[in-house]
Amino acid sequence: MARKATNGKPRRAGADAVDSTGSDGGSQAPHETLYEHLAADIAASIESGTLRPGDRLPSVRSLTATRGVSPATVFEAYYLLEARGLVRARPRSGYYVAAEPTYRSAEPVEMSTPDSAPREVRISDIIYETLQATASRHVVPLGSAFPSPALFPWQQLARTLAQAVTKLDPWATVESLTPGHEGLRRQIAMRYLVDGVRADIGEIIVTNGAMEALNLALAAVSKPGDAVVVEAPCFYACLQAIERLGLRAIEVPTCPRTGIELDALEQAIVTHKPAALWLMTNFQNPLTSSMPLEKKRDLVALLHKHRLPMIEDDAYHELFASEGRPPSTKMFDDEGWVLHCSSFSKTLAPGFRVGWVSAGRFTKEVAQQKLAASLATSVPVQAALATYLSRGHYERHLRALRARLRSLRDQYAELIAASFPAGTRISRPAGGYFLWIEMPAGVDALLLGREAMAAGISLAPGPLFSASRGFANCVRINCGHPLTDEIANAVRHVGALAARHVASVTSAG
Repeated sequence: MARKATNGKPRRAGADAVDSTGSDGGSQAPHETLYEHLAADIAASIESGTLRPGDRLPSVRSLTATRGVSPATVFEAYYLLEARGLVRARPRSGYYVAAEPTYRSAEPVEMSTPDSAPREVRISDIIYETLQATASRHVVPLGSAFPSPALFPWQQLARTLAQAVTKLDPWATVESLTPGHEGLRRQIAMRYLVDGVRADIGEIIVTNGAMEALNLALAAVSKPGDAVVVEAPCFYACLQAIERLGLRAIEVPTCPRTGIELDALEQAIVTHKPAALWLMTNFQNPLTSSMPLEKKRDLVALLHKHRLPMIEDDAYHELFASEGRPPSTKMFDDEGWVLHCSSFSKTLAPGFRVGWVSAGRFTKEVAQQKLAASLATSVPVQAALATYLSRGHYERHLRALRARLRSLRDQYAELIAASFPAGTRISRPAGGYFLWIEMPAGVDALLLGREAMAAGISLAPGPLFSASRGFANCVRINCGHPLTDEIANAVRHVGALAARHVASVTSAG
């Protein structure tokens, strides 16, 4: 059962620790890394006005020579500055001091207003139609669920996989079937510890991606005909799982900034006696909202009060921007009601399809579901990921990925604000790689999606994320792909199509 960690903060990786004197002879704070020291110097120059918005930063080669550090140290410093929003990368040009964002679009703020009545879900057809359009590399991936494959360290992963297979004990292929490779589960448990959660490795079950984890968890705590509370809007895979298992969905009002409304949630629990909740408390898909710390604490207290399991989809937890790692609901759950699901698919290796569930008091039930569904997850891939994590590669990759995604988020938001019709609202996510776009009344997101697809552009229309087919004037846009000319032109084209919808309604009125 998950418990709050009682020890202190995790110790920094030894490879990053340096003496208190930098290689250039400058003063350096104790335990400050070389790249942090370099980033601090550059940040001070920006703050003092020595470096001004639009100025180009020194090249990696020149800083390597003048500061006596490695190119990797310079890149880490630039990644850190980018994550803080102080600099921006320009393809094939270098790094520049960032200007203030030029977009000023308002963000969505209105609480959703579903009727909160249990309903059957019939959403698979529309989801299948939309997802089919995102599979081709020749389609502009605004509706995709994954960031660009180019953001992941494929060569390094391939080398690690080859090494892991060579060294793999043949008996591990049997011993690691269910619940999974012990080394990987230990690495996952250590990452929970960083979040202030002590999760026993016996509670962690490795799965074929987060989707299997979520489906196994839902099947373990429900039976056909039961009701499940979801956010409005919610991730469409949640609706697919509810439909497949013959369950009903209860949509509860949700704030675009802070997540599900707890008073309405408790009312739904008391009135309808649901079997479970399915929530995303960090960088929610599609709203991009994040639940504040105290609200998470109150949410877990509600679970304990009503003895209700919560399936938490936390696939984007590692992709925070500049505000730091978000706290986990598991840190408050000392009774094991949270079935916490995540994966490496969105952060490291989409094609590896490795996820997990920390199942708390429902570990046995989830393990039984895993045995019946797929027996095991690829053992060599698990071994490779365990090795990759144990060598510290993952954290270095994540630092670069977070900085890149933050930069892309701002670039997309600026372009959308300039391209979409007046009155469009754009979410302000603190992590992940989606933007939730609320367009003026009169825009038909499903029709917009079909029109965009005719031009080779995929979209994720709002009704995909609702059991009641709501959010008809909303779309989710993936901002996790480099903003090439092709993608920028696609965003402008979708904005022009949306403007035509608005104009058509205005002229008809």
